[in-house]
Amino acid sequence: MPRGGIFDVSFLILSSLAVVFAVVAYVKDPSLPLIGARNGLALLWFIIPRLVPALILAGMLQVVIPQETVARYFGRRSGFGAICMASVAGVITPGGPMVSVPLLVVLSNSGMALGPLVAYMTAWSLFGMQRIIAWEAPLMGWHFVAVRTAASLIFPIVAGWLVTLYFNE
Repeated sequence: MPRGGIFDVSFLILSSLAVVFAVVAYVKDPSLPLIGARNGLALLWFIIPRLVPALILAGMLQVVIPQETVARYFGRRSGFGAICMASVAGVITPGGPMVSVPLLVVLSNSGMALGPLVAYMTAWSLFGMQRIIAWEAPLMGWHFVAVRTAASLIFPIVAGWLVTLYFNE
């Protein structure tokens, strides 16, 4: 998967937004940029202990899972079944983006086609079990969860299929 250097587009956009909001905060009150920076850096101490093991796990998965296996089951010639399997895998992948995104990068680097990758990420985004159990069901109720998931079940498969269709994979 192609990646830019440290100063890629996302870095430049995020840095620009941080500077713009620091200026807005300063205009509002000169002490606010320091408070905002302190709050942001506090998040870093929360994220680093989770991100480092997730990235190491992603690297380990890349050397443990044979690329030939990923390419055989989820590569360009894998077909509709790969999209369905990737959708199921997305549903059952635990954790937040610090787990799913590094795993997605590993799978992409190991030969997973774009259609199954999109199906996986769409399923994970729509049906993350940790979010359903911890947030949606307790706050919205199981009826809401059932209706929302039933109405959304086809989306990961359709998304993966459309990507395969339109990007000739």
